Amino acid sequence: MRTGIMLLLLGLVAASLAMGSIGCGAATGTLQFYANGEDFVRQGFESKDGWDIDFDHIYVTLAEVKGYHTDPAYDAHEDGATINGKVTAALAGTHTVDLAAGGADADPILVGEVTDAKVAQYNAISWKMINATSGDANGYSLVIIGTATKGEDNVDFTIKVETEYAYYGGEFVGDVRLGVLEEGEAAELEMTFHFDHIFGDAETEADDELNTGAPGFQPFADLAVDEVLNINMAQIAADMDETAYGLLLDMLPTLGHVGEGHCHCEEI
Repeated sequence: MRTGIMLLLLGLVAASLAMGSIGCGAATGTLQFYANGEDFVRQGFESKDGWDIDFDHIYVTLAEVKGYHTDPAYDAHEDGATINGKVTAALAGTHTVDLAAGGADADPILVGEVTDAKVAQYNAISWKMINATSGDANGYSLVIIGTATKGEDNVDFTIKVETEYAYYGGEFVGDVRLGVLEEGEAAELEMTFHFDHIFGDAETEADDELNTGAPGFQPFADLAVDEVLNINMAQIAADMDETAYGLLLDMLPTLGHVGEGHCHCEEI
């Protein structure tokens, strides 16, 4: 009996020390933050309305990127913009990245890393998508550049979004587990962007909510002049079909994910 009690006490002490290492931060590692536009961006795809879309550049500007260890786990559907992190690792600076950079099989884009992050299981993440102040995306939080083809029709497009968003996500949902940081090691967190939410996906059933909710590419093609479209949200609001514009407004906040996990989003 005494041996059993001693083992129980030792177990409790060990658990307490483990939690203490998370809380006090004596042990550290490197937490890497990635942005991923997935194969839709790197390889192109067919929109729900039959346009073959290839992307040259997709610029997103990210700021206030943070990873968290939370207990209990953060729930994007229930907790909204409140992530109660017992441990937080914040990536300094503002970062404009091109999600379409690299070839068809390129890896997600490394946005930056925190080299002295406390050892923990980082099971939540937040970031803001804000307007760039310089460079190719100057004045916009999102710039989508590419070419769309349907039969003999061709559109060279630049779609610019000046609306800013804040995203809050829980643990990465995918084939691997991310965010488990051990002492002296590196762990990854990912901000995932689903552009099929804007254009739809011909490989998904037409009545799937992805496609019924997405405006598709045709409403953008209808605004092209001499096979060229260069447009921002103010111009889209003035010229796009009202129904399609409403769908676009609904879908833009859903771009940000953690793998397949949904995020809470607020316009800022």
